[in-house]
Amino acid sequence: MDPRPLSPAAPLSPAAPLSPAFRRLARSNLAAQSAEQLALAAVPLTAVLALGGGTGTTGALAFVQTLPFLLLALPMGLLADRVDRRRLMASAEWVRAAALLAIPVAAWFGWLSVPLLALLGCIAAIGTLAFTVTAPALVPALVDRPLLAAANGRLELARSLAYAGGPALAGALVAWAGAPVAFAVAAVLSAWAALLLTGIPEPARAAPGARRPLAEIAEGAAFVWRHPWLRPIVATAIGWNIAWFVLQAAYVPYAVDLLGLTAAGIGMTLAAYGIGMVAGAVLAPMIAGRLPIGRMIAVGPLVSVAAAACMLASLRWPQPVLAGASMFLFGAGPILWTIGQVTLRQAATPPALLGRVSALMTMATFGARPLGAAIGGLAGVAWGPGACVVLAAAGFVIQAATILLSAVPRVRTLPEPADAALQPVRA
Repeated sequence: MDPRPLSPAAPLSPAAPLSPAFRRLARSNLAAQSAEQLALAAVPLTAVLALGGGTGTTGALAFVQTLPFLLLALPMGLLADRVDRRRLMASAEWVRAAALLAIPVAAWFGWLSVPLLALLGCIAAIGTLAFTVTAPALVPALVDRPLLAAANGRLELARSLAYAGGPALAGALVAWAGAPVAFAVAAVLSAWAALLLTGIPEPARAAPGARRPLAEIAEGAAFVWRHPWLRPIVATAIGWNIAWFVLQAAYVPYAVDLLGLTAAGIGMTLAAYGIGMVAGAVLAPMIAGRLPIGRMIAVGPLVSVAAAACMLASLRWPQPVLAGASMFLFGAGPILWTIGQVTLRQAATPPALLGRVSALMTMATFGARPLGAAIGGLAGVAWGPGACVVLAAAGFVIQAATILLSAVPRVRTLPEPADAALQPVRA
């Protein structure tokens, strides 16, 4: 498939004001992301402190919470292309709020157990999945095409702030008032996100044709596979996540055994990752105004190579500052990648396929994570955590080469709208 013609009249514009409808979506996104990060941090704390779980328990809980992304991403994308997107997200947020609220209720009556915590955590993850898949499909209907990068940057900034502050808030709430209060706060945030979504107008779309779910999913997959921009974007995302989770699987043993860090020191290096995410999201509008969209997308994978180089250098010079710098760069670079590739994906995909394409990207990304973790675990057992650092660095070089050798870095402006009849909402 040839890309659509480029329009020199459609530059990225980070400065123009965004519509009230989008600003409402952004506030909802901040509440939803905060609820997610708060709950993700509170679940293992509850398992260990209240239920006596160990490493195996927390690992199993983390696995169960990823299952919706692997099993339900494609059905969620199909729904996003067929039903009212804001109602789909709002419904999923109400489900998440109910699941999160059920945890303190179960704890109050003495019913809470690890299996029940796992089940409720899995149900709550459906809200995260709905936002991850559906929000990128809704944004093009709420903002003009030249403002897509600015809009996506606003959403990523909210995610970065939630990622940086959510675990700390969860820890403080658990220490101050107990885990049930942390889940109750997360439930309130999720309900607030749902209420904000109900006030967003969405333009009417053409009624879907005959329902053929498998054929429609295959249509979305074929579109991605044949597209000269989307195919390398998906491949790069898979490569990055495999390499990142190879590193994540071995980072704590590596930091303790080779860098000599304490728990507090490891926490500081991991905090640098969240700080990097916030920094990348803050700088993204300025970078979007100065670089062509294709080069902005390529920056993220290149920064990840620099981050891997810092971690590799710590093998030779075991200094915590190198690990902290690496984590900061790993946080900052992928934010630029995410904003850029989501913007290009939104502009290059016909509106009728946005949900399915977003779902395929989500499933590929999350599907790569357990594979990377398994590779990292096996390599760490066989050769030690240092070998995982080397293996991850090789993976980051491969993912950067994948995008740099594709047509993506040569894209200078966004493609023409896939459907000129679809006008953004101004309300």
